[in-house]
Amino acid sequence: MRWCTGVLVGAVLVGLVVGPASSQEAGPNGRSPYDITEGWLQPFADEGFALGGNSGVFAESPDRIFVLQRGETRLPDPVPSGFTGFVGSIGINALRGEGRIWQNCIFVVDGDGRLLEVWDQWDHLFEGTDGPGPHRIRISPYDSDRRVWVVHETAHQIFVFSNDGRDLLMTLGEKNVAGRDETHFGKPQDVAFLPDGRILVADGFDNSRVVVLNGEGAYLSEFGELGGGPGQFDVVHSLAVGPGGLLFVADRENRRIQVFRQSAEAVGSDQPEFAPVAQWTGFGLALDIIVSRDGVWVSHLQPPRVTKLDLEGNWRYTWALPTEGPTRFLEMHSFAVDADGNLYGSDNQNGRTQKFVPRADADPSLLIGAPYVRP
Repeated sequence: MRWCTGVLVGAVLVGLVVGPASSQEAGPNGRSPYDITEGWLQPFADEGFALGGNSGVFAESPDRIFVLQRGETRLPDPVPSGFTGFVGSIGINALRGEGRIWQNCIFVVDGDGRLLEVWDQWDHLFEGTDGPGPHRIRISPYDSDRRVWVVHETAHQIFVFSNDGRDLLMTLGEKNVAGRDETHFGKPQDVAFLPDGRILVADGFDNSRVVVLNGEGAYLSEFGELGGGPGQFDVVHSLAVGPGGLLFVADRENRRIQVFRQSAEAVGSDQPEFAPVAQWTGFGLALDIIVSRDGVWVSHLQPPRVTKLDLEGNWRYTWALPTEGPTRFLEMHSFAVDADGNLYGSDNQNGRTQKFVPRADADPSLLIGAPYVRP
């Protein structure tokens, strides 16, 4: 590990509801309620390298932001004159893995984008895989130890680290061995956390299921299968838990958000059951979800944008991400908000994470709310 010094260290849904059929029917589009801080993430890669695909971001606090990347990218020699610190500026799509090297996959920055920590002692976990690499980084709001969960899509594994990165506490799944049983995954995409300590795994790219684990990582149950009907999935890309025991699932290739509720008879049992209660349609490829007490925000593609919905699935507002200029996005693969209301968005293709600051004149109702935590 490298340590860097000298820097500041209840909604109700009844029945199965299908949401709007298209974004044209789904509320207004307008200006972003945020300003992007140009050049926020300070480069730290060695000479000849730049950041790779930034697949995950998690804001533990306004001055401790975790970034997960799919290795670094070796730059062409000589470096093209148009290079401005990220590989997308010279036409390299980091997601395709051109020049990828598995180094500095997990790092931590402060609120000014300055490097605090590099967890390079764990880079070996990502070596020896053929594919894009790690996918998501999360911390449970119910975990007093603030353990860090990293979902490694390509190796079919999930890692749990101590908050300081010194210890690997748990490894779930078998490296490079896909499966659909109680101990194997098929390209997992995300994790979410229930208040009682149980873990939900979006085992979603190959297996189209959600797996329920206990706090020690042991299998309890699962739901879902490949398909387009209620309770079926085609790539479970992201999960978020909201008020009223609701679970929101980004069903990417079906271009929808599915909403589930834990059945009353299963609440508190060792075998929880989740039933579909709503399908919200009209999205491009849904990538990530944030759910607050009174709203749902979805980052999706075609074009890259963010949509706010209420908890009943009504589209309230959509704003586009810039696709030209120095702050452009190809996608916001993962996004997170800190306690001060700042937004962070990771770009898996351009190879960087950007910070969004609420505009002084922004409508507060359009700003992404703090992720829901049960009192």
